[in-house]
Amino acid sequence: MKNLNWIRGWLTLALVICASLFAIPAAFAATGPALQLSGIAVEKFKPKEQPNFWLAGLGIVGAASGSKLNQLREQHTELVNQANNLLEQTGSASWSKEKQAEFDSVMDQADSVKNQIDAHRRMQEEDRENNFKDIDDFKVKGKSEKSEARMAVDAFFRKKLEDRSPEEIAAIRNTMSTTTGSQGGYTVQTEIASVLIDALKDFGGMRREASQVTTAGGNDMSYPSSDGTAEVGELLTQNASSTSLDPSFGTVPVNAYKFGSKIIAIPMELLQDSAIDVEGFVFNRIRNRIGRVENQYFTTGTGTSQPNGIVTAASVGKIGTTGQTTSIIYDDLVDLEESIDYAYQEGGNRACWLISQALRKVVRKIKDTTGRPIWTPSYDAGIAGTKAEQLMGYDICINNDMPTPAANAKSLAFGDLSKYQIRDALDVVLYRWDDSAFTSKGQIGFMGIARAGGNLLDTAAVKLYQHSAT
Repeated sequence: MKNLNWIRGWLTLALVICASLFAIPAAFAATGPALQLSGIAVEKFKPKEQPNFWLAGLGIVGAASGSKLNQLREQHTELVNQANNLLEQTGSASWSKEKQAEFDSVMDQADSVKNQIDAHRRMQEEDRENNFKDIDDFKVKGKSEKSEARMAVDAFFRKKLEDRSPEEIAAIRNTMSTTTGSQGGYTVQTEIASVLIDALKDFGGMRREASQVTTAGGNDMSYPSSDGTAEVGELLTQNASSTSLDPSFGTVPVNAYKFGSKIIAIPMELLQDSAIDVEGFVFNRIRNRIGRVENQYFTTGTGTSQPNGIVTAASVGKIGTTGQTTSIIYDDLVDLEESIDYAYQEGGNRACWLISQALRKVVRKIKDTTGRPIWTPSYDAGIAGTKAEQLMGYDICINNDMPTPAANAKSLAFGDLSKYQIRDALDVVLYRWDDSAFTSKGQIGFMGIARAGGNLLDTAAVKLYQHSAT
């Protein structure tokens, strides 16, 4: 009997715990948008989100996700090591079909694992951004020394006009010049604009390879262009006069265009938390959004009322052989590489391939005439150190804004991408909205506008691969 009572007691306790787990989320869901958690307004829970919410509250989801990601990285590194060992062991000898199949199998597994890693990262990034889980990255550590201009911007972000002191109002006016006051738009000082511009400099595939310059204003501007690869000196005999050879110069427009972040809604509780670097948090969101859209136009912009993207500006170096509407063969890659003057490939020049993940899946299985893979896989950053992926001895730059392989599509670029010039103007405008449309949800709206442009200064430096029409 005692054992039976003991069992009943434990079963009763288990039922109470289970009931609590299901009842408490339902009670929270009923509170709707008014619910606050850790000082941050939370939207009404959806039933499908409740289990993850409670697991996250116990630290299970985050821990499991992080552990799984590390396992995948280790697995990817091991597979890449296997592939590189195969390359080193076989060397320049001809590859048998069995060896090729073994290499492809290892790379297929590595590619599958890499896709899982990328999926986990995307989910984490979306979760961090949508649910403000990246806020810990912006917690102020120790005493923060800020300039008067940055303190004024901090007050602009945190406080409504009626809540600002006369000193803060004066500081904001001195730091920002009103452009469209009725809409809350302010053009910020150079010091503040530089914070956003500097953060953009390493964002996206194009910025990582292109040259970048910052100008004070956004006025139309042209850069000199010149192709010196055909200019040759001369052998002088004794007492002979030297002839002249004037370089030919042209001009290429690199005008600045407006890019907006769209409106970013931030919970009021977050803005009121003095432990949060609000300026850094808002600028990071603006940087990510503007950086993504700029990369699209630096890649495929038409040049008409928008940047001249590299796919538009560069000329075709190789058209795929018939049948290569979505694929590419080794001989075509060789022809594309050889369409670039060697002057752009040697010395300190940075010749590389600009390619999307969609085409990378195709290219990495290509073999040379001996059956040897032309693709050198990379190690995953953070596990064994970063080692760039290479194709035929040149580094790979992944840019998913490159066109998808299709008939007549220009899906691959090769050459010295530093000849593409990106220009940022120190002309940044910030907007703030605290009207009822936002405050009724416990939020404040922000938006940033930046001006930038891009163009290829030397069309001989970069060439494109165009898929065949049929």
